[in-house]
Amino acid sequence: MDSLLQLAADPTAWAALATLVVMEVVLGIDNLIFISIITNKLPADQQNRARRIGIGLALILRLALLGTVAWIVHLTEPVFSVFGKGFSWRDLILIAGGLFLLWKATKEIHHSVDPNPEEKAGNQAAITFGSAIVQILILDLVFSIDSIITAVGMTEHVAIMVIAVLAAVSVMLLAADPLSRFIAANPTVVMLALGFLIMIGMTLLAEGFGAHVPKGYIYTAMAFSAGVEALNMLARRRKRGKSQAGRP
Repeated sequence: MDSLLQLAADPTAWAALATLVVMEVVLGIDNLIFISIITNKLPADQQNRARRIGIGLALILRLALLGTVAWIVHLTEPVFSVFGKGFSWRDLILIAGGLFLLWKATKEIHHSVDPNPEEKAGNQAAITFGSAIVQILILDLVFSIDSIITAVGMTEHVAIMVIAVLAAVSVMLLAADPLSRFIAANPTVVMLALGFLIMIGMTLLAEGFGAHVPKGYIYTAMAFSAGVEALNMLARRRKRGKSQAGRP
């Protein structure tokens, strides 16, 4: 208790907490986009429950990994080398996660652009509840490990990490339903979100092979693309309004 009180009275700890909360929320956006796209393919009565389970799994994984911080740190140590390039368990997890994201996003884009005959009258390729949870769990694991390693690199206080993780997951819970409804109501946004997933997948692959990609570049590109799409949506809405106003 005394150590917690000392930590609460330390301005440096508050600065680290604020920085880490922002970082965790930003990293959680990737996770949330994937969860929204996957759960929107489920029947309406299962979507909300799947989102809650998916985000709950993200919280459990992050807190469980925080309890093994010493082990997490060792994940960055090389376990084998190929042509002089060392690969750690973290690298392998990021590469696997990147490949999974690329496969999943490409498959969803294919279904959107060239749906099968039986899917033309309905939604995109349907999935089962269990399949959705498994896919969410796989990406939760990848994003959780990346998130905790980032947190370990920013502070040595586990209490600060726990608060940052709880804050980030709370934001994900609040944003999950509005984001999912927005994506479902705007088909063009689905394609944009899938494009984001491809970019995130390529970033994970690059990180896994040792090429550091500044996250600022990635999120700036995502924000710019989202801004352009917002302008397109506004233009389409105004055109529809004018056409409806001009009708007798």
